[in-house]
Amino acid sequence: MSTTVSSSKSRVAVVTGAASGMGLAIARRLAEREDRVALFDVQGEAARKAAHQLSTDLAAGAMGCEVDVTDRDAIDAAVRAVHEKFGPVEILVASAGIEGYTPVTDITLSEWERILAVNLTGTFQCIQAVVPDMQAAGWGRIVTISSASAQSGAPNRAHYAAAKGGVISLTKALAFELGPAGITVNTIPPGIIDTPMARDSEKAGNLNVQAAGARMPLRRAGTVEEIAGTCAFLCSDDAGYITGQTIGVNGGYYM
Repeated sequence: MSTTVSSSKSRVAVVTGAASGMGLAIARRLAEREDRVALFDVQGEAARKAAHQLSTDLAAGAMGCEVDVTDRDAIDAAVRAVHEKFGPVEILVASAGIEGYTPVTDITLSEWERILAVNLTGTFQCIQAVVPDMQAAGWGRIVTISSASAQSGAPNRAHYAAAKGGVISLTKALAFELGPAGITVNTIPPGIIDTPMARDSEKAGNLNVQAAGARMPLRRAGTVEEIAGTCAFLCSDDAGYITGQTIGVNGGYYM
């Protein structure tokens, strides 16, 4: 049985990249505490199926929306749909992202721009779309999902590390800017987490999940539920005095 983090009331939450992996685990954890959750994902049918499953399993308010986070019109349309069904957005978890493994001399401009567009600009656009709701309410929780690669560096991942480093800096800047409105902004840079995306990277020969996890002080890869638990805490009333922080969920990975 999972441990849930209490919240004083049911909130309206948006989780991006929520059709699978960390995003789905985060959406489930928020739904478990009776938040109404919108699952945004470029895989629209998968997002809708996941939302239906949450509704069935938990009798929770959940909806799935097809959203490419590089498309501002799609983001705004989805936020309007959330308003119509659940009301103003009070929680945003920006989890949508893509990986890349390419030597720096081989990274094309289009590949560079695509990695930054999804991981950094997409995060910014989703935040910008929902901040007015939080400002009006005088309460908000934003959690971005960055990466330990942005803190330590990583070979063949200059574009990815740069984008996720931008997410960390964006988080810190917004914590200062939005704090007076009662909005906290924090980032989780995961270490080696066993996700479908990590397993896809393993199949491509870029990563060995078990071997990488074995190098951590805890001697294993993390789980999506462990990311979700930390995220749920940061999205709770209990975390009201935590903002601008980089909360490593990484098995003790040393940077």
